[in-house]
Amino acid sequence: MNAKPIDVLIRYPLTEEQIDQLGAISPRLRFSFFPDEKIQDVPVDVLENTEILLTGKTLPPAEKVPSLRWVQFTYAGIDFVRDHPLIKKENVIATTLSGAASPKVAEYAVMAMLALGHKLPSIIQYQEKKIWPSDRWDRFQPKELRGAVVGLLGYGSIAREIARLLKPFGATILATKNNLMNLEQTGYIPVGTGDRQGILYDRIYPPEAMHSMLRECDFVIVTLPLTDETRDVIGAQELAQMRPSAYLIALGRGGQVNEDALVAALRKKKIAGAILDVFQTEPLPQDSPLWEIPRLVITPHIAGDTSLYSELVFDLFKENLSRYLTGQKVLNVFEVQRGY
Repeated sequence: MNAKPIDVLIRYPLTEEQIDQLGAISPRLRFSFFPDEKIQDVPVDVLENTEILLTGKTLPPAEKVPSLRWVQFTYAGIDFVRDHPLIKKENVIATTLSGAASPKVAEYAVMAMLALGHKLPSIIQYQEKKIWPSDRWDRFQPKELRGAVVGLLGYGSIAREIARLLKPFGATILATKNNLMNLEQTGYIPVGTGDRQGILYDRIYPPEAMHSMLRECDFVIVTLPLTDETRDVIGAQELAQMRPSAYLIALGRGGQVNEDALVAALRKKKIAGAILDVFQTEPLPQDSPLWEIPRLVITPHIAGDTSLYSELVFDLFKENLSRYLTGQKVLNVFEVQRGY
C-alpha cells in the first residue's frame, strides 16, 4: 500500500534545479508553487491540502489550512507572526532560518568593529572636505582588535561565528547566555562555522551580570532575538556602564537599543560611537534624530543580506524536509513561549 502523499506549498522563488532536487527526496511529495501571488489568491483546495508550507512573512488564516503541520520561514527572526493563531496551534511546527545567514552577519560585525576602531567614518568625512588634519596621529588613533575586549550580548549562531572570526585577531571574547548549563550549539550550523561545543569565548555571563560585562568591553555587539526580555536591553543604565572609549554595534532586532538613550549618550560622549543596522521603526523616518548624531553610522538593515540567500533558504529547507519525512527532529524549531 502506497504511503499518503504530502502536499507542499512553496511561497518562495526556487530554481528549476532546486525544485528537482526537492522532488528527488521522496515520491510522496506533491508541490504547489505560488511564490509571487498573494495568499488570498492561492486556490482553496491547495490550501486545504497543504501539510508543509515554505513562506516568508505571510501566513494563511488557520481555518484555511486544516492539514498544515509544518511551516518553514525564510527569516531567522519571526517575531512578526508570534501571535498568529497558526503558530500557537499545538499540531503545527514552525521553523526559522536561524543560523543560515550567520556567517554574513558575523562578517558585518567584524567590518563594523574595524571601521569604528580605525576611525573610518571620521576619515571619510575629512576626505569629503579635502582636509589633511595636522593632528591626524591623535585624531585617528585606532582601537585595534588585537588586545581588545569584545562583549557579545547573546551567544547564539551569530555571536558564535563572530567569536570564531575574532580568535585570530587576538581579541578577548566575553558573552552573555541564558542557559549556562547547556553551551552546545544547536540548530542549523553552516559547515565550517560557529562554535558547536561552546568553547571560543574567554568568559561567559548570565544575563543578570550583563552590567559587569559591559564595564570590561571595548566593543559591545547586540545579537539577541527580540523577546519581551530583550526589548530595550540597552538603555540609559546599560550605556552608563560602558567605557567612554567603547563602541556599540546593534545587529539583533529593532527595539533592543533604546534610541533616545543612545542619542543622549552619543551627544554627551558617554560612548565613543555606534553602528546600528536595526531600528524601532523601519525604514528609519527622515525626522529621526539618529540621522544627525555624530559618531553614529546607520545602515538600512542589511547585515544579513547576501547574494547566497536563496541557496541558504534552499539548503536549510531541503535538510528539514528530509528530516520531516524520516521522522527526525527538524532544525530551528520556534518556541512560542521563548519568542525564538
